[in-house]
Amino acid sequence: MITIRIATRSDASTIAQYNAAMALETEHLRLDMERLQSGVNGIFDDPSRGFYLVAEHNGTVIGQLMITYEWSDWRNGVFWWIQSVYVKEEFRAKKVFRSLYDHSLAMANEKGNVCGIRLYVEKENERAHAVYEKLGMSVTQYNLFEKDFILKR
Repeated sequence: MITIRIATRSDASTIAQYNAAMALETEHLRLDMERLQSGVNGIFDDPSRGFYLVAEHNGTVIGQLMITYEWSDWRNGVFWWIQSVYVKEEFRAKKVFRSLYDHSLAMANEKGNVCGIRLYVEKENERAHAVYEKLGMSVTQYNLFEKDFILKR
């Protein structure tokens, strides 16, 4: 049985480990663990940034996603962005992400100010594309542009 809950600070180490695994698997990036752990803790330090949901099986975290917020003046509401998605390999194709996603949809509907849920996915990640489309999400007309900064701390 899979249970979904809002993550707590005690989950931060696992979340960071899963984020590192996801970056290595999907983008072949080795993330700086100290910086990553600080970034994960940043959500718990300031909940206005978002929150994590975790999926558990027999008391062990087996999957996660992070929700962050974006105000839309066009829609007079908040978009919830799904980020930092990870499911342990042995639990993939067992509806773990679907459970996390459905839980986030229910939470968004309860809020009353959420106008949509968005996520971005690597262009070549066809497996993820298929999952998201099966859940009723669609590709938008927008391309994502980015300018990366290295923060000095």
